[in-house]
Amino acid sequence: MSSRAAALCLKCRGAKNLCGKPFCPLMSYWKALNDVRLPETTELEGPTPPTVFVGRQGYPKVRFSIGVPATGGDPSFYEAQEKWLEKPLSEILRMRLSLIRGETSVDVRRADVPEEVRLASISREPVEVEMNLSRKPNLKALLDLFSPPLGPASPVERIRVSGEPKLPRPVEKMYYSLDIKASDAIMYLYESGVPVSQIQRMLSTGSLGYGFQRRLVPTRWSITAVDSTISERLIEKIKEYDTFSSYLFFQWRHEDNNFIAIIVPREWSYEWIEAWFPHTMWNPSSIIEVEGDHEGYRGRTTYASLGGCYYAARLATAEYMLREKRQGTAILIREIYEGFFSPIGVWFVRENVRQLYRTTPERFDSLSEVLERLGRATRLPLHVWLEKSRLIRDLTRQETLLSYLTRSLQGR
Repeated sequence: MSSRAAALCLKCRGAKNLCGKPFCPLMSYWKALNDVRLPETTELEGPTPPTVFVGRQGYPKVRFSIGVPATGGDPSFYEAQEKWLEKPLSEILRMRLSLIRGETSVDVRRADVPEEVRLASISREPVEVEMNLSRKPNLKALLDLFSPPLGPASPVERIRVSGEPKLPRPVEKMYYSLDIKASDAIMYLYESGVPVSQIQRMLSTGSLGYGFQRRLVPTRWSITAVDSTISERLIEKIKEYDTFSSYLFFQWRHEDNNFIAIIVPREWSYEWIEAWFPHTMWNPSSIIEVEGDHEGYRGRTTYASLGGCYYAARLATAEYMLREKRQGTAILIREIYEGFFSPIGVWFVRENVRQLYRTTPERFDSLSEVLERLGRATRLPLHVWLEKSRLIRDLTRQETLLSYLTRSLQGR
């Protein structure tokens, strides 16, 4: 954020619209939370979208919660991550923060969650539930880097499912198949057209895998596990294809984020780089922070330093190459600008990168041309990406060596 922008914020304080944005980025979270209508009673009844959350603090003894919207609207949209880009981020935040949760402590090593609750949590449609809370919930939200935001919670004494869960046939088959590995079940569901967000929920609620191994999985872990598992399987298929015939350049802007993908006509490798501008949620400093991670043709054996976003973007990239029946070296860049203010979950990266690959790419004949295009597409200068990108440095060295050898052979 420039000194002028910072001065405008100090003068405005969310009241004068000096930045020209339709709403104040710094105030919208609190506005969304204050718009939540807390229940007047400890007895809740309504449709769960379905929404569940499994915490990770204190593992293997964790918090499990199920949510019910406090406001009207289509409850099924509350979990339809694949459609959320249709709405402004402020509306998604307001919607998710209105989910009132009944929360209880569970041990993942035991079947502490009743089967009717487990079935309701993996239903394809909202399911009516009744909850008795021990006290009225406080106006406090659950914000997490990996999972979508959730609204206030209160300890729950009883959960009763009064509606009938509706399971798609592939979901029902995997739920009752106790002799299939979780990774194989994940791929079966994905190839059957079950949304990634629902597969993640199934893994989190202990609804997949060998019967004797099933247990609750913290929501954060299940999200990354599904993205990672699917993308690994897709990448193995991609490696059987020929490479792309030209350099491709994609760009997509959404909600103060700039997403870019460069596809190089080489064998599979992948890199994800994030540039957080000053005074954004994960960078309160006054300098721009740039971090990245990558993998070569053989993949990686360690967890990516940038966590869930790395795997979410890798999944979207693998999906694109599978559709095109081509493989390539993918370099993805994300610039996060000053207006991006709240952790919203890795779904935001997955769905934006999917949308990025739905746009028509620009085509180039050389690495130098596509890099020149990159320099015109970002707020950061090109030399930053040349310094931070391991794959760009490797490609530049290879191109330089190839050019030298070509000139040498021509000079003979």
